[in-house]
Amino acid sequence: MSIIPKVLIADSMSQRAKEVFISRGIEVDYKPGLSVEEQIKIAGQYDGIAVRSSTKLKGDLLNAATRVKVIGRAGIGVDNVDVQACSRRGIVVMNTPFGNTITTAELAIAHIVAAARQIPQATASTKAGKWEKSAFMGMELTGKKAGVIGAGNIGAIVCDRLKGLHMAVYVYDPFISDERAAAMGVTKVETVAELASMVDILTIHVPLLDVTRNLINADILGRMKKGSILVNCARGGIVDEQALYKVCKSGHLRAAALDVFEKEPATNSPLFELDNVTFTPHIGACSDEAQENVAVQVAEQMADFLLTGSISNAVNVPSLTEEEAKLLAPFMGLAEAMGQFLGQVMRPGYDTISIGFEGKVTKLNRQPLKNAILMGLLSRSMDEVNVVNAVMLANERGIALEESSKDNSDHFSSLIRLEVTGDDGTRSITGTVFDGKNPRLVSMDGCELEITPTGRLLYIENNDKPGVIAGLSTILANAGINIGDFRLGRKLGQSVAVALVGIDSEPTAEVLALLENLENVTTVRYVALEAL
Repeated sequence: MSIIPKVLIADSMSQRAKEVFISRGIEVDYKPGLSVEEQIKIAGQYDGIAVRSSTKLKGDLLNAATRVKVIGRAGIGVDNVDVQACSRRGIVVMNTPFGNTITTAELAIAHIVAAARQIPQATASTKAGKWEKSAFMGMELTGKKAGVIGAGNIGAIVCDRLKGLHMAVYVYDPFISDERAAAMGVTKVETVAELASMVDILTIHVPLLDVTRNLINADILGRMKKGSILVNCARGGIVDEQALYKVCKSGHLRAAALDVFEKEPATNSPLFELDNVTFTPHIGACSDEAQENVAVQVAEQMADFLLTGSISNAVNVPSLTEEEAKLLAPFMGLAEAMGQFLGQVMRPGYDTISIGFEGKVTKLNRQPLKNAILMGLLSRSMDEVNVVNAVMLANERGIALEESSKDNSDHFSSLIRLEVTGDDGTRSITGTVFDGKNPRLVSMDGCELEITPTGRLLYIENNDKPGVIAGLSTILANAGINIGDFRLGRKLGQSVAVALVGIDSEPTAEVLALLENLENVTTVRYVALEAL
């Protein structure tokens, strides 16, 4: 009987999210507004937690969520989730990068127009009973230069809307190619400083990272054209608010408009004193359409993961469609088993891990396969390793990771090669999947032999001389250990033989010692692989 997944919706969001979970057969509790203490008491009941920005899935609360497998953020930023801690525990963290893109882009355009025409100030003046037509001379946008920092999902839409206003659009984004910029109909600029010095409107659409914190600082603001406008609907902390105060107070900037702040909620700021700076309270994603879009999207993504294993818009693991998950399933089992095998044949202390893909498997999503290999390999020496954090843990330990691929394999439709170099020298293993569903190991250290990678195995190397098989069989028989499978092979060009022996029960240390002491036996390893 399968266990029904259970999800907590911890923050206020559209009821459509709850409806999606229920329609997919997932149990769901909608409990926004709980205190942290209340959340900690119940966090361990859930397989998934859906949040917006209020709940902080960090520290004690994250530690209390012992059962959670997936966290869904209904929105883009995941500042309120400790992604590194989640990765270490194998928790998939998802966001919804497309649900509020149009709404946020439209707010940026609204701020640009409002700042250019002083609409908020004119509204306040008119409501105060004044009629100050001459006090509100605006800037016409047609023919002006607009600068966009970041041409991702939101920034690209902003570029399109600015072109619709008949503005010349310039972009700073080191991650887009010249071809992509040309296709968007914008001009790519090499530095933020260059962009700031040439445009009349500068709008920001990048995440808050170490490299973007205070990206718009006193130097950049000083380079902006006198009478230009700055808009930030991205993240607080990207603009140095103290420096912004100075250039707006001095009149160097015509206007600034902020939807985000260094500290939120922003209830007290020197910028509030200035008439040429306008504000909104982080409402970039606040439209009826966007709220429903992100709620539905996060629920569908989380449900897909909990029910089928597919991964969409994860920030700490490669995305994987349901169809990809089905195609990869037998290869994932093979990959993990290959890693487990070498992880038990070799002592820990790895320098280089080389993974090669050949044939049809090269057309699949290979990153999950690499993660599975690393998880299997490292699992014998690290308790905390999982498919999400395996690469991170390998990198932390200075293990070099190498990957290669080629379209064809000499003998199989698909082949995975794993070679590990470390304190025990270098060992290699290859595996394939027959008929799209039957994983097999097909070579070990260049010796061809085929076996299903599951259950209890003995790996034995010996000088290729008579008597080894007889001695091995006698020791196992005397210990009451039945042989279920026996595969033999020779290393090409060497007088070395290899045996993979499937056995029905675990050998004792005494049995392994007897095997190692057999004449001509050089290596004995007991390998226990999980069932596929």
